[in-house]
Amino acid sequence: MKKGTLKQILLITDGCSNKGEDPSATAALAREQGIAVNVIGILDDDQTEEPTGLKEVEDIAMAGGGISQLVYKQLLSQTVQMVTKQAMTQTLQGFVNLELKEILGSEQTMEDLDPEKRGEIMEVVEDMGETCDLEVVVLIDTSASMRDKLPTVKEALIDLSLSLNARIGRNRFSIYQFPGKRNKDIEKVYGWSPKLDEVSTIFPKLTSGGITPTGPAIKEAIYQFSKKSLLRSFRENDEQDMEEA
Repeated sequence: MKKGTLKQILLITDGCSNKGEDPSATAALAREQGIAVNVIGILDDDQTEEPTGLKEVEDIAMAGGGISQLVYKQLLSQTVQMVTKQAMTQTLQGFVNLELKEILGSEQTMEDLDPEKRGEIMEVVEDMGETCDLEVVVLIDTSASMRDKLPTVKEALIDLSLSLNARIGRNRFSIYQFPGKRNKDIEKVYGWSPKLDEVSTIFPKLTSGGITPTGPAIKEAIYQFSKKSLLRSFRENDEQDMEEA
């Protein structure tokens, strides 16, 4: 299997969407385009009742072929890393299962193989997880109820960057907040970059308040991946034309 680029949307929220398209529908659209949608629902540290947004968190991740996780604020940092890495492994296992079907000409998956063969394949999956390129668009819910959670989100994303930069493969991150300023559904706060070190300078500028347009946010995230691919294609064509000239 060729080394490729894994694409993920990481949605960090604490509540229900209340504007725009159904977020599960836009997550399904992302999945069709090879983008996994992972959702982390943040609970208040003293919250004991089941949050009303629980089902939506699960539904979005299921529709987007990703992982969902509810977490208390104090455990957010390690959860962000865990979900990102688990989603990578899950996506790679899916690719391997597809290749097994092509090779074996049947509906056989890794679970049907004997333990020794399965172990060998999982070693390959782990190696690919270290060497493949990873692109993540982070969507941060900045509605009013997230105000006191944003400093924790900042620390979690810096820890994620440090953790993933130990990999051999390249990492690229982009961060968007929703809602945006001046009544916009979503706004870019951090362009594509291999590291998240500068997040600490950006987060104080984030404004919190307003509605929660989760569906439009996921839709915009999908567009960022396609736009990035298009720009890369233009650059490659320009380089090829220069070489020919």
